[in-house]
Order: sequence, then C-alpha cells, then structure tokens
Amino acid sequence: MHAPQVLPHLPPHIPQHIPQQACCIDAGDVRLAVTRWGEPGPMRPTIVLVHGYPDNSEVWHAVAARLAGRFDVVAYDVRGAGRSTAPQGTAAYRLQKLADDFIAVIDAVSPQRAVHLVGHDWGSIQGWEFVTDPRLRGRIASFTSCSGPCLDHAAIALRELRGQRSLAALGQVLRQLMASWYIGVFHLPWLPELAWRLWLGRAWPRYLRRTEGVRARPNPTQTADGCHGVRLYRANILPVLRAPRRRPADAPVQLIVPLHDRYVTPAVTEGMHAWTSQLWRRAVPAQHWLPLADPAGFAAMVGEFVGHIEGATASAALQASRLR
Repeated sequence: MHAPQVLPHLPPHIPQHIPQQACCIDAGDVRLAVTRWGEPGPMRPTIVLVHGYPDNSEVWHAVAARLAGRFDVVAYDVRGAGRSTAPQGTAAYRLQKLADDFIAVIDAVSPQRAVHLVGHDWGSIQGWEFVTDPRLRGRIASFTSCSGPCLDHAAIALRELRGQRSLAALGQVLRQLMASWYIGVFHLPWLPELAWRLWLGRAWPRYLRRTEGVRARPNPTQTADGCHGVRLYRANILPVLRAPRRRPADAPVQLIVPLHDRYVTPAVTEGMHAWTSQLWRRAVPAQHWLPLADPAGFAAMVGEFVGHIEGATASAALQASRLR
C-alpha cells in the first residue's frame, strides 16, 4: 500500500469565472447534453469528464471551473442522466453503447486531437471500456480513473484470488463483496426504482452529507437519474462476470485512489501493471465522492498529470506516484 498523499491545490491565480457553453450531441439512439468550459484552441488540450452513478455532469462543475484556466474542458450527461435521453431497455445501457456515446462526443468536441479522459465511479468504469476499445486507439491521450475499476480486470482478479485458496486472498474477496452489497440490490426488479421514487431521491443530499461530509446542490433530476442508472448494473455486471475479456489500456493511466472509499476498496486498484504500460497511482485520504469533497485537489492532480503527458516536467508528487 502506498502512503497517502496530501491533496495538492491549484494556485490562486486560476480564474474563478469561466464561461460555459451548453449544447446537445446526437449519438444514434440518444441525445447527449454537453457542457464546455473555456475556449478550445491549439494550445489547450481537451479534457473530457465522465460522471458516475447516481450523478450527472453537475458533479464535475467545481472541478471543471478549476481546470478551465489551462484546458478545454468538456463534461456530458451520460445516457439516462441529467438532460440526456434515457432509453427504456436495459440493453441500451451496455458498455458498448456507452462507448458509442463517448465517440460521438469526442468526434464533436475534438475531432483532430486526442482527448484526456477523466472518470469517477461508473464514469471510470466506462473510461476503462473506452481506453481498452480498439476503435479508440490513438483517440485518448491519457486516462485518470477514480473509484471505478475495469469490470473485466476486476472479474479476472476475483477469479485469480479465488484460485489462490489463501486466507489473505479470501479476505480481499470478502471485503470487496461486502463493499459491493448494493450491486445485488440493484439487480432486484422494481425495488430500487421504488426506493428512489418514494424517498431516496429527496434524501440523497442528506445521505451524501452524513456519509461523505459533502454538500451537494439539490438535483432536479436526481430521482430519474437513480431510476435509470440502475440499468448500468443490470446490463453489464453479470455478463462481464461470466465472460471477462483481457483488455490492456492503450493510454497512460493515473489511478486516484480514495483510501476510505466505502464502495470500491483500494485493493481493487492493486495489480494494474498487467493491464497498463504507463501507470501512476495516487492514494489519498478521502472518501468516494472526492470530486465533490475536494474539487481543487482533484483538479490539481488531473492538471498535473495532463500537463505532464503534454510535455511538462512532472511534479515531485507525480514522480513519486509512478509505478511503471
């Protein structure tokens, strides 16, 4: 286990008021709501932020405002969330469909230049799909992953741990299974949707405040986001567990690992050498919703990594976090 790092912060001269542009992008069977900060240009690399469940792209707004002084920053509501289209069928939420959406976004916002991808929670799970998709080879300049493993890598690791037949390996499996209790609940018919409609949608800000210590703005689409997003689990978890694929990442990868994450244990990010050719791992003393809890620190880590991949000298913290 790597020693936790103190989260860096951006310098005070970063602009506080960055213009936002909103639009919609057609992606086959859905329309995706996209927000862009700052102005694109040849000297400003594009960063694409992908949110998790049960969030929408607003989870990134404070992070994006801090990055937009140096970068062209884009965030979009994934299908089923926020102002984007919400297909009804479970199959419409498969990872291959989500990759189609990402391709549509980057074709629109950065057709000639590779983008830097950042994902949190299910946005990170999607990001692993994107960065291992042969269709996207050369389109992703770097990937920053926070609190979301590659489902294929995780399934293969669980099989290998079960095969070791040791108490330590069994303990790792049990800890992650206990942390992932909600996945089984989300596979139950109608019950998760009912919970979101009856009380969880209204209670979500209080839940985040009590469990994560963060204050989230009321989200008018929270109930719908929660109801639609459970299809991400139903469409992908069991098929991948049954037949995981060996998928190496085709870009430099930075892992941001909250050490107190109650949903994704730090052990899930161990052993990533097998799937990456360039890897950084930054363990931080934080909980799951790090983009909300410390947007300045999160933005600083992303900015340092993206800047380095674009040619800047790595900071001492970034150098110390490199594993290969």
